Amino acid sequence: MIATLSTDIWTQVPGESIKTSDVSAHVPSRRRVERRIVTEYFSALDTYDVRFPTSLHLDGSDAMNPQPDYSAAYVVLRTSGGREGYGLTFTVGRGNDVQVAGIRALAPLVVGQPVARVVADIGAFSRSLTGDSQLRWLGPDKGLMHMAASAVINAVWDLTARAADKPLWRLLADLSPEDLVAQVDFRYLRDALTEREAFELLTAAKSGRPDREGLLLSHGYPAYTTTPGWLGYDDDKLARLSVEAVADGFGLIKLKVGADLGEDIRRLSVARAAVGPDVPLAVDANQVWGVEQAIEWMTRLRSFEPYWIEEPTSPDDVLGHATVRRALAPIRVATGEHVQNAVVFKQLLQLEAIDVVQIDACRVGGVNENIAVLLLAAKFGAPVCPHAGGVGLCEMVQHLAMFDFLAVSGSWDGRMIEYVDHLHEHFVEPVRIERGRYVPPRSPGAGAQMHPESVADYLYPTGPRWRDRTPQFAEATNVEGK
Repeated sequence: MIATLSTDIWTQVPGESIKTSDVSAHVPSRRRVERRIVTEYFSALDTYDVRFPTSLHLDGSDAMNPQPDYSAAYVVLRTSGGREGYGLTFTVGRGNDVQVAGIRALAPLVVGQPVARVVADIGAFSRSLTGDSQLRWLGPDKGLMHMAASAVINAVWDLTARAADKPLWRLLADLSPEDLVAQVDFRYLRDALTEREAFELLTAAKSGRPDREGLLLSHGYPAYTTTPGWLGYDDDKLARLSVEAVADGFGLIKLKVGADLGEDIRRLSVARAAVGPDVPLAVDANQVWGVEQAIEWMTRLRSFEPYWIEEPTSPDDVLGHATVRRALAPIRVATGEHVQNAVVFKQLLQLEAIDVVQIDACRVGGVNENIAVLLLAAKFGAPVCPHAGGVGLCEMVQHLAMFDFLAVSGSWDGRMIEYVDHLHEHFVEPVRIERGRYVPPRSPGAGAQMHPESVADYLYPTGPRWRDRTPQFAEATNVEGK
């Protein structure tokens, strides 16, 4: 029988803050407290269409997404005891309202459920959302409904971490190998990774954990930056931000490519002149090429010695990635931010189609499926460099990378988290970077909580930051945030 999350991490008595492990000091029997625990239930799943007009300055611009408005389908999961958990799914503007509708479709599966039962086995809860027989038809395990499930699952983990008074990275790292294995749906993965293999990986990673935690707390987690490299920035801004990135301690800079070969050659020359010969430059095509075009284009850019080419073609084309990798070696191939589930990651790794795994906090089925991807990467010896170019992604994905370092791979060799210097001011616990490294968050939770003022200001289309520039505002008098 697979173990579940211990109820000792949950402080559940409504209106109080009593851990079940301390219950004897407060009430006569554990049984009585557990009876009170189940009275707290999920009372609301509120969702908000929050959009930021990043297209005004071309922040986030690339060959596939030239004018994105970074957006969040934002979730506040509420309980009858007054607790809240926060999650989100990242989009780039139009369609964020559709993503919000997808999250709302999950509310009947969540609202009314006892909190303690869900928290005691988040793996089972995760499978209940992604496996709902009718909503699953809209995927399965991909696209809008899978991302909707991710936002809700992440909100449950946020709620759990807050109750445990731990940041998510520590909560996950403190779980036993049995509890971690219980979070993963192995149904489609066993041909590459079994429960036993996962357990053995996690058990082996316990060795040296205290030393690694000391390193993490004292040095932070390695980062690279995409801030200078957006496609819409002019050469002066590219050069200035590249110089600043090196001064700030970042060991790698990533540039967007793929719209115009001549422009790519010029921009890479500008960046190389700005930072000198020793700072690695990675490039990212954001899926804009076919397989043959990717090989031809990158052959022309080979003289710049790219550290990796990211998303060279369709994220669904496993064989195409393998072809690109063979043709371009030793240039690394990286992908993952649009890989839809752990099954595709499994195939990419089985076929040696990628060198670098790029998990995303929101794309697959939340924390649970990301645990599966981290285990797959550890099994196949592939470094994980999380994607974080979006609203709240830096804040969220840092927890997964730090958990991986402490409890899964046990390494940060060749690993780094993406950093972009946008929109952090809208989060209650914004990410901290020092000397080009992520500072481990100490506050409880998973990082997705936004300031209520930011949600209100950028609520689409009725928030004050949008209503003067949105044609349909006059017709949107009945739009609500939940």
